[in-house]
Amino acid sequence: MKNLFTISIILLSSIMTMNQALAQEADAEPMEEEMEKESPLSISGSIDLYYKLDFAGSAGANGNISGGENYTFFAPDHNSFSIGMANIILEKAFGKSSMVADLSFGPRGASSSIPTLSVEDGSFHIQNLYFSHAFSDAVTITAGYMGTFVGYEVISPASNFNYSTSHLFSWGPFQNAGVKLDFALSDKFGLMVGIFNDWNTYTDFTSSKDLGMQLSYNIADGSDVYVNFIAGADSGVELDLTAGFQISDLFYLGVNAATYSNSEGKFLETGESGFSGVALYPQFSLSDNFSIGLRSEIFSEKQANDIFAGAYSEKASVFANTITANIKAGPLTIIPELRFDSSSEDIYIDSDGNATGSAAQFLIAAVYAF
Repeated sequence: MKNLFTISIILLSSIMTMNQALAQEADAEPMEEEMEKESPLSISGSIDLYYKLDFAGSAGANGNISGGENYTFFAPDHNSFSIGMANIILEKAFGKSSMVADLSFGPRGASSSIPTLSVEDGSFHIQNLYFSHAFSDAVTITAGYMGTFVGYEVISPASNFNYSTSHLFSWGPFQNAGVKLDFALSDKFGLMVGIFNDWNTYTDFTSSKDLGMQLSYNIADGSDVYVNFIAGADSGVELDLTAGFQISDLFYLGVNAATYSNSEGKFLETGESGFSGVALYPQFSLSDNFSIGLRSEIFSEKQANDIFAGAYSEKASVFANTITANIKAGPLTIIPELRFDSSSEDIYIDSDGNATGSAAQFLIAAVYAF
């Protein structure tokens, strides 16, 4: 594996050098004109809050992550009006170079931002901090701390249809720190190759790095397929498929499938660790201001008690279904959501404090994007 990373680093360095040379030699606009192409500072973001009712009457009863009653991230509070986060994104472009600084304040950001990971000790967190430079229309380099390229869902609720998150999102990478090259191979195909720290790690203390790759294909407007791969000697290996299909003006279908393995045991450090799963996201736009969708997910751990908790000896599989509506009023989106999780093992806690094989929650959230 270490030889693979060494070769990858050498290859990446060679590609960067080659494209720098090509960019210098290629016909381009005069530097004076390029330098004049400065865009104004762009400020965008969102704020969100929610109320959630757990039918078992408990918050975070299972698992060890925020929202632990269903072993996924975010919205952990029960029978409470609670905040998610305030998200502020600063973007600036100057010629062929650009930068992004994405900051968040609040529990949702604290649960997913690794450099300052602590819900209790503070609420200021970096989600993205990176710069990019386009060598040409076909080659761009990006370096810094970036939201992961793996998976269907993201941290910001303004960019998700569902307010709660899937198991595939919760147990995959959140962020990647490193450097990557994006290649526009054609009008339809794209390729990304990058070298990163271990998953969700700001300071990497290992001798090896992760190799990340993404192959993308644009089928048509609104329909894309992404094949993602990330591997590291300590992080393990994840292969991920993410796709979205705008089948008609009224119907959209999202797809996410992934498998992750780490022979050294990322979670329990014994035996083979990992997970596999698939999620479907059918969504119906009934009007400009109202849409409804379902997230249906099957998720399995590869070793008993590796991800889920409970007195069981067989690896657990979860079938999770979430019905979500989006009601829009300008920049404001109201999100009522009903979620049902069932498991092959008793990994949840019922209202009497006993182990059970199912859990259910209702929440309503408000997201304002600007």
